[in-house]
Amino acid sequence: MTALPDLNMAKQTVASIFAVLEEGSKKEYLGEDISQLEHSLQTAQQARDAQADDETVIAALLHDIGQFCDRQAAMDIMAEASDLQDKTESTSTVKVGVKGHEYIGGQYLRKLGFSENVAQLVEAHVVAKRYLTATDRAYYDGLSSASKASLKYQGGPFSEDQVKEFERDPLFRKKVQLRLWDDKAKVVGLDLPGLASYKDTIIGHLLREPLQQ
Repeated sequence: MTALPDLNMAKQTVASIFAVLEEGSKKEYLGEDISQLEHSLQTAQQARDAQADDETVIAALLHDIGQFCDRQAAMDIMAEASDLQDKTESTSTVKVGVKGHEYIGGQYLRKLGFSENVAQLVEAHVVAKRYLTATDRAYYDGLSSASKASLKYQGGPFSEDQVKEFERDPLFRKKVQLRLWDDKAKVVGLDLPGLASYKDTIIGHLLREPLQQ
């Protein structure tokens, strides 16, 4: 029989994630004039305003969790990725932002019991940026200087073949929409509901997901 998490376990998971995100209130968001936490809350609020499903709202809130999570956890996840891909280069070549914080975030959330859809949405917000810069010149022109600067380290715009492959993804539209919310979530001084307003949504989600064996 597939095991499901109990309520106390789900609450503990949420508490640990919120503690990690609270650390984001002390960190600047990639050259912007808001904190990492403010950026996450703004992204999630846009998903709520669009009446997105719970998985998408959760992914919007946690899309940068890989920037926050414990350094040792991040190193362990990247080491696992290196082993799985049989990489021969040194670990110093694995950089957050190339196959970095988005991948770490997805794997971190899987380990905590979040759904595959949530993990994939979190993993895709960088590749969605690469898709949009390949297909929409106006999108590229509208990126902040910080976001343009990071694009070259993230692989640059998709090729024509990569665009076609990405468009076949069942989560394609959600991944693109999450990226668009991400880009807009840079408003200084915006007053929004805090992390506590997402607690019940996340607990409910975790209680519906089977534990990984």
